[in-house]
Amino acid sequence: MNRRQFLANVSVAAAAQTRATAMKGQSVQRQMPIDVVNSRSTLTVRVDRAMHQMAGGIGASWHAIRVQTQFNEAAHYKYDVRHKAPQGSAVGGNPALDSAAWGDIDRLAGWLGLDWLRVEMDRRMYEPRKGRFDWDSEEMRTLYRILDWCQRNDADVFLTEMWRDVEWLGYPDVHPLVSAPASLEDFAEGLAALASYLVREKRYTCIKWLCIANEPPGGTWGYWWSRGPDNAPFSPAFKAVREALDRRGMALPLCGPDWTDSPGLDPAKIDFAPYVGAFDIHSYTPPNANLSRILGDWAQWAHRQGKPFFVTELGDMSQGWGANNPGPSSYEAVLSNAEKILRGLNAGVDGFNRWSFLNRGDLDGQWQLLRTWDAEAKRYLQHAQPEPTPFYGYAMLTRFSAKHSDVLPCEWQFQTTSSDSPRVFAAALRSPKGHLTLIVANREDTASETRFRWDGLNRKMALHRYELTEDKVKRPGFRLAPEDRLTVSSNQPAFNHTVPPRSLVVFSTYNLAPEAPGVMAEHM
Repeated sequence: MNRRQFLANVSVAAAAQTRATAMKGQSVQRQMPIDVVNSRSTLTVRVDRAMHQMAGGIGASWHAIRVQTQFNEAAHYKYDVRHKAPQGSAVGGNPALDSAAWGDIDRLAGWLGLDWLRVEMDRRMYEPRKGRFDWDSEEMRTLYRILDWCQRNDADVFLTEMWRDVEWLGYPDVHPLVSAPASLEDFAEGLAALASYLVREKRYTCIKWLCIANEPPGGTWGYWWSRGPDNAPFSPAFKAVREALDRRGMALPLCGPDWTDSPGLDPAKIDFAPYVGAFDIHSYTPPNANLSRILGDWAQWAHRQGKPFFVTELGDMSQGWGANNPGPSSYEAVLSNAEKILRGLNAGVDGFNRWSFLNRGDLDGQWQLLRTWDAEAKRYLQHAQPEPTPFYGYAMLTRFSAKHSDVLPCEWQFQTTSSDSPRVFAAALRSPKGHLTLIVANREDTASETRFRWDGLNRKMALHRYELTEDKVKRPGFRLAPEDRLTVSSNQPAFNHTVPPRSLVVFSTYNLAPEAPGVMAEHM
């Protein structure tokens, strides 16, 4: 995760209260007037065509790393890490393996419908000494617990070795957490041995991709940078790992470059393309039109090679980060992340991972979707529980979307005298079995009176409406349930709905009760 200083926190005006009711069970729905409404708009969804099919889905990073690296002042590394939280927040979110909290984690991950996860580990967990593998360490058993969940729930795994953190593989005078491997051969052989053990011995078919390092050179931050007086090259590592896997007869595709932060595409820097099966980057910048262009450039370039493109860490650090900063758990962060994913879907991105699923919340900001750690008492909670704002906010993106869905064309038409279009965003998905989901994010402080039109229908459909505002999610006992049922057909393909200010709205053919698990995988 990128830890550099970003913009100051963004202050956002409080959302306007809505006074909306809807007539249920009719093909055309109209809400009662509300206080302030921005210009009317029409959103047309083309149901009979697809822009692309996602190679992944929408999920969150889930790390298995338990041991927090401590700064050792006596070691006097010439090339050192920062003194506090050198691993960022990629450590310590998982409770003890015998904790009752794991039952809560299992259930709540399924409720969210996390179908595509970046699962993270490091070299110290499994090869603390050269050629001496420990497959039964507590951290490896934590990794198995996570992979077991993914296997049971048919979630695809993007397995990532974040860093090495072992003295034997580092350069002299360089802290092992940030050192590049002194021997690429040893690095590649160890990683290939891990992959072989997980896929062949443990039989984890859920592992679909392998990322060899977190945020290496080429971006703005990372853990592969140093070999002493200069940065270490990264591209040769892809060739070394690919050859090590091939010697074992393993076709597991590599993915890279894993650069941060929202880097523009520069094919001249990507001389490792022949050795990878997919491309990925991280994004913590605020979403805007420039980000859409960057993501679109990457996606088109990758797809021309027949390879997917993923955003494998995402967030918005302009909301704040570091220590116990609440910015990442704010409602403004919910809206920002939603806009980023909706822009990305329309730009051709194949999969998204939010940072992060489990997180202590006191190391590098409150990124967690579930609370497993008591930051004041410095101990794990007996039971895991949702962090309501980010949990339900992200559920609006994950709960009604299946992995490998088609992304359908959406076209906005705004009736406005302003030169700027309202900040209202949408993306439409069609699941492998034909379920439709439309996700809408209104980032304006005013409501959006919108006509939703569904072109290309060949049958009558019932769409269920789910709606989230900051006021709703902060009410005690909030439950995410369908609030309305709307019917559309080829004869009556449209309905009107006023999208509340600063809200997320989902229209879906999935009728999910509040306690039902989220949608994950569908097989024809």
